[in-house]
Amino acid sequence: MAATPPPTAVLIEDEPLPRAELRQMLATLWPELHIVAEAVDGASGLRALTELRPQVAFIDIRLPAMSGLDLAAHVSGRCHVVFVTAFDDAAVRAFDEGAVDYVLKPIAMPRLAKAVERLKQRLLGAPADLSPWLSRAAAATDAQAPLRWLQTGHGQQLRLVTVTDVLYFQSDAKYTRVVTREGESHIRMSLKELLARLDPEQFWQIHRGCIVNIAHVASVSRDLMGRMDVVLRSHPQRLAVSQAFQGRFKAM
Repeated sequence: MAATPPPTAVLIEDEPLPRAELRQMLATLWPELHIVAEAVDGASGLRALTELRPQVAFIDIRLPAMSGLDLAAHVSGRCHVVFVTAFDDAAVRAFDEGAVDYVLKPIAMPRLAKAVERLKQRLLGAPADLSPWLSRAAAATDAQAPLRWLQTGHGQQLRLVTVTDVLYFQSDAKYTRVVTREGESHIRMSLKELLARLDPEQFWQIHRGCIVNIAHVASVSRDLMGRMDVVLRSHPQRLAVSQAFQGRFKAM
């Protein structure tokens, strides 16, 4: 009797650390699973799913080039989908319908274990048509209000920070620094995930690793070499503005 081929999956997540954590957890929980490809954006993810035809796709909802919801629409009915998201928002309410599953970032091993057990059962049948669910989830995501507060870590303590009090966010290894006039704390959330939930009129990305609250900007300075810095109100830190983002400050 021929051996049953192992189940196959593609991981689609643009952040290296969450992708590595997911890969390692799956190796522990489901050692038979063969991860045939990893992708860092929606476009490359679609190519991998189309060419390799895996049985399972783990898809980050927030992706560059194409959202995870749009990507899932393209492969609806062709593979089983598990969404990965940093936010327990309105879009995930429909997951309980059973067509798809989801895990929240940072990923907890017990929650992923439940998703794996469900996947093993679903592999016995055909992938679901996600079209009705995706239209509702997309509408819920589009209507989602900006973040109003954050639960941050400071040493062994947790703090509740009002988003409008944040001076700037800055990438720091696997964390993001949250800087207010009162001090610093951190969240385990990427800048990309934050940008998707912050008010774009108030929070501007000024560098690959920095988002500033424009309400706390006192002025912008430029030297003879064209380098630009943001000067904050009541805070000594000056923040560099990369050339790609300098255009937003031309009127200042």
